Amino acid sequence: MYVPEIADYELRRELLRMNSSGSVRRLDELKSRLHYAPITTEAMLKAAEFWATARSSGKPTADEKALDADAILAAQSILLSQASDRAIVATTNVSHLSQFVDARSWRDILT
Repeated sequence: MYVPEIADYELRRELLRMNSSGSVRRLDELKSRLHYAPITTEAMLKAAEFWATARSSGKPTADEKALDADAILAAQSILLSQASDRAIVATTNVSHLSQFVDARSWRDILT
């Protein structure tokens, strides 16, 4: 299991905004127990491809001026899956991510 840097960023910024230091500590503990996947140049290049494909097909995953974390997460997952047999993204946003990768509700994965 991996903690993608973009997912850590999205969760951490909200926990910090809420001043939830206990939750930030738990997030740090989780990162220390699992593999951490930093954002790489290769991931950002792949994310740009995903962003353009989604826009061109009329299925954008974020506002056109947004960074589009879904595209970045999908790119990180694709690159990680090249190093192993496959990758499944556990998410609450299956519709956006499934355009690019095998994305499933985290509840379905845990049951």
